[in-house]
Amino acid sequence: MGASKINEYGEKQVLIAKYAKALSHPARIAILDVLLNKQTCVCGDIVEELPIAQSTVSQHLKELKEAGLIKGDIDGASVCYCIDQEEWNKANYILKQLFDSYIVDAQKCC
Repeated sequence: MGASKINEYGEKQVLIAKYAKALSHPARIAILDVLLNKQTCVCGDIVEELPIAQSTVSQHLKELKEAGLIKGDIDGASVCYCIDQEEWNKANYILKQLFDSYIVDAQKCC
């Protein structure tokens, strides 16, 4: 989305779109599953868990990190990743608000 158009949306809409983009690939969901189960993980360990190349895992980690859902600390030659709990809670809250705002009224649906 172009920078000129993004200003036409509310902060909440932009934030939801950021999280949705980060969650839009099954490999990223798999990476999050690994991190949720192990709490912390080195990139090489994630590669061993998934059926994709290291360079692809790195690209998906980058997307998740840019969205703020994970964070990484450099430990020597490797990077140790984990869930960013503050951002994770924020994403949970805002996405839950979106989904909870739907009220079923079968008579109004086409």
